Amino acid sequence: MAVVIEPAAGPLASPFKNREAREAERSVKREAVLVAAVRMFNERGFHATSLDDVAASLGVSKPTIYHYLGTKDQVLLECVTRGLSQLREAADTARAQDGSGLDRLRAFLCRYAEINMADFGKCVIRTGDEMLSEASAGQFRALKRQIDEAMRALIHEAVAEGSVVAEDVRLTAFTLAGALNWPARWYRESGTFDAAQTAGQMVAILLNGLLPR
Repeated sequence: MAVVIEPAAGPLASPFKNREAREAERSVKREAVLVAAVRMFNERGFHATSLDDVAASLGVSKPTIYHYLGTKDQVLLECVTRGLSQLREAADTARAQDGSGLDRLRAFLCRYAEINMADFGKCVIRTGDEMLSEASAGQFRALKRQIDEAMRALIHEAVAEGSVVAEDVRLTAFTLAGALNWPARWYRESGTFDAAQTAGQMVAILLNGLLPR
C-alpha cells in the first residue's frame, strides 16, 4: 500500500519578490547604471561616449539603459543634477552649523571642492550647456544659479558679521568658485594628498591669502 506524505501545514514561502524588494533592486541597478555613465562621461567625454558603451561596461543591453535612465540627454542631466544636489546639500549643511560666518563659509568651500573631485561633481564642471538639449540646459543653468546664490549668501552673512572682508560679493563668489572648480580637471586620487586634504589646503590659500602676517 502506497504511503502518501501530506505537505506540512503553514504558509507557502513565495519565490516572488514583494514590491519593496523590487523597488530596492531597481534602485541598486539604476545607481549602477548612473555611476557607470558618469565615470565614462568624465573619462572619455560626453560626445565620445555612447549608451552602447555604458551598457557594454555593465554587461547589459542598451534598452536596459533606456529602461532605468532614458535617453543620453536624460542620463547626462541626471548626472549633473546629482552633482548639483550634492553641492546644494553642502551649502544647507554649512549654513546650519554653529560658529562664525567664516566657519560656515570655510566648511562649505571645503565640501564644495571635495564634491568637484568626485564623480558627479566632476561631471558638473566638465559639462557645457551646449552638450544638453535646450530644455535640459535650462534646468542645468537654473540649478547652477542656486549654487551660486547659496555661495553668495554665505559670503554675505560672513561679511555682515565682520568675520570676512569682501568688497564685491559677486566677484568674490566667482573667484572662489573658479578656483575650486578646477580640481575637477586636474585632481588625481594617486596624488600626494587625498580629496579632503587637497580641498582644505586650497581653501586655506583662498581664505588666508599668500601675504605674510
